[in-house]
Amino acid sequence: MNTQTKHSLMLMLCAFIWGTAFVAQSAGSGMGAYSFLAGRSWLAVLVLLPTVRAFDALHRRHGAAYGWPKAPADRRHLLAAGFCCGTLLFAASAAQQIGITLNPSTAKAGFLTAMYVVLVPVFGLFLGRRGSARLWLSMVIAVGGLYLLCMKNGFGGIEASDWILLSCAVLFSFQIMTVDHFAPQVDGVRLSLLQFFVVAVESTAAALLFENPTLAEFGANWLPLAYCGVMSSGVAYTLQILGQRDVNPAIASLIMCLESVFSALGGWLLLHQSLSMREVFGCTLIFAAVVLAQLPVEDWLKCRSASRK
Repeated sequence: MNTQTKHSLMLMLCAFIWGTAFVAQSAGSGMGAYSFLAGRSWLAVLVLLPTVRAFDALHRRHGAAYGWPKAPADRRHLLAAGFCCGTLLFAASAAQQIGITLNPSTAKAGFLTAMYVVLVPVFGLFLGRRGSARLWLSMVIAVGGLYLLCMKNGFGGIEASDWILLSCAVLFSFQIMTVDHFAPQVDGVRLSLLQFFVVAVESTAAALLFENPTLAEFGANWLPLAYCGVMSSGVAYTLQILGQRDVNPAIASLIMCLESVFSALGGWLLLHQSLSMREVFGCTLIFAAVVLAQLPVEDWLKCRSASRK
């Protein structure tokens, strides 16, 4: 098995974990959304602490200098990056969990959340990044899919949970763009640790303010909490870091799009959730829009024109 195939399989496993995490979130929807988010985020911090040490040891073995920044300005920059990314991740994750609490359909949650893949390049237009006909076509297809998936009785049929999950996709778009801004400037694993620490602190504060979390509640939902905290946040993030090495970013994005498919399959197999043909077609259109938004069409056209010369 060559290196690229191995890394592609890592990304596919990452997409599988993230997709099936929607099942765990749905199973844990009986407890408060902020409490659930706090529990999974503290577990993620516990997983990422040894992950940081492991990556440091790996870099030291290869003779590379690694560790927390020594210069005060660099430390402040890393902390600022962790706070900005973590706060946006808290808002997006909280909206996602609240949406799943209101409507436990994993397929709908997965596909609506996947809209961030289409929204990121759209918001990039406001930052001066060029758009394309393919981008606008993907948006039109996505809107058609959303209509079929969410608006069963016309434009008045959209549910409150759908609006919340759409806001979740918007917030994830902002979070991804913020990570994209800071990632080249700081250590990625430490940025992940700090952002999950920020999510853990902010979600704990929200749970204490707006909910009444109890130990019994955490004990009754320990399995979905453990899966989301350990597997989704800890293991899957590590797989993403390892898997994206030596893999074309466009191909990596296409593989990660499978997250929405796995969320629907997980809900069908494990929670016995079903979708109408209209909803299935809506999901198919959204997935097509997500894939279209990531296809490296421009690269293919350049390669094709170069081969003809």
